[in-house]
Amino acid sequence: MTIETAIDNLRTLLGDRLTTLDAILDQHGQNEAYYPVTPPDAVAFPESTNEVSEIIKICASHACPVIAFGTGTSLEGHQLAIQGGICLDMSRMNAVLAVNAEDMDAVVQPGVTREQLNQDLRATGLFFPVDPGANASLGGMAATRASGTTAVRYGTMKENVMALEVVLADGTIIRTGTRARKSSAGYDLTKLIVGSEGTLGIITELTLRLQGQPEAISAATCRFPDIDAAVNTVIQTIQTGIPMARIELIDAMMVRGFNKMDGTTLPEAPHLFIEFHGSANAVAEQAEQFGEIAADFGGDDFKWTTKAEDRNALWKMRHNAFYAHKALSPSLRALATDICVPISRLAEAIDFAVEKSEALELTTTIIGHVGDGNFHCSLSFDPDDAIQFARVQDFMHQLARQAISLDGTITGEHGVGVGKMKYMQEEHGEALTVMRSIKRAMDPNNILNPGKILPSSNQ
Repeated sequence: MTIETAIDNLRTLLGDRLTTLDAILDQHGQNEAYYPVTPPDAVAFPESTNEVSEIIKICASHACPVIAFGTGTSLEGHQLAIQGGICLDMSRMNAVLAVNAEDMDAVVQPGVTREQLNQDLRATGLFFPVDPGANASLGGMAATRASGTTAVRYGTMKENVMALEVVLADGTIIRTGTRARKSSAGYDLTKLIVGSEGTLGIITELTLRLQGQPEAISAATCRFPDIDAAVNTVIQTIQTGIPMARIELIDAMMVRGFNKMDGTTLPEAPHLFIEFHGSANAVAEQAEQFGEIAADFGGDDFKWTTKAEDRNALWKMRHNAFYAHKALSPSLRALATDICVPISRLAEAIDFAVEKSEALELTTTIIGHVGDGNFHCSLSFDPDDAIQFARVQDFMHQLARQAISLDGTITGEHGVGVGKMKYMQEEHGEALTVMRSIKRAMDPNNILNPGKILPSSNQ
């Protein structure tokens, strides 16, 4: 029983929707991180849950790895076929199956992207709030437990996925959860699958919680003398109970990247980008309250707007932060990492990151969803320079260890994938043994995205 035999059987099932063309394999072996191109042995393009089930059954009978692929925007190599096998490209399963406006939920296939769903929802007065920046697939966002700029108000994928249809490692199709807003019936398998990075099952349908479009939206920017002042403003804002929709920290180096890429003229100092949702009066009141708090911590140049074109330009700039970072050193590769800590320890964690990057002489930008204690560091380096690459690895190692020491986590958003497995034992302790037991029970032959999340037991 070999992968080659599995491919022959899959070709009989799928015809020309199973390909081994080098260009397609290379496309599905790319990643946004520094890992080498890692192509699968074949790429399958299923169009239904039943097809996914049949593919899994064939692969299971030949011990062939199966890796789900959404849009390829993940940052920790989640979708790389590091042990070969079949890549399941879910892009053809891209239908919005139902919008239940009265109940404020939608049922979608995993290949639907967040922008596609929100475009479909425009006439309903509803929207799907989770916004990781990239136009990621909703199946991939659920698999990686994505969050983003709006998580401080609307939560992450964990809070916004109500139910799933999932194909297990033997081809069995199950449904987890319902459209009811709560349940006390049994184990919460939905939340088990959300964030499992395709290692426990393949998501083929999602039921998502929707939100009403706010009556009014305003966005603002505010400059600060240093990182601590900006972070303390965030802490005070959260503790005051101002219902922020977005509150993003931008460090001075990141501002330089924005100016270089977008032609803006922001002062090269730490900034907060903020957004308020609510009624027109509430939004104005929230902006005024925030401005008063920011002023207490030395914030100035506070500018806010309700114009859609200005807001869209601001968040487009923010969402392109990774590319703005690359604009600082166009000839170098860029790597992004993230941690999440209690908000009270956020300034300490960011100061640590700045200190270590300076000591290691690395070009680093910091940007973060600081309303929930999550921030990202992007680093520039030459992968062919062994000394420089070692410094990058050292920085990421020290940052992960610092997050754990501050009662935080090694990743608040990017996920574990390949890159952060080495820290799972330190963060989770004996709970990692339970995770391994769950993996063995649900995928005894280890065919679903093998080599991700869980380090081998001898590491």
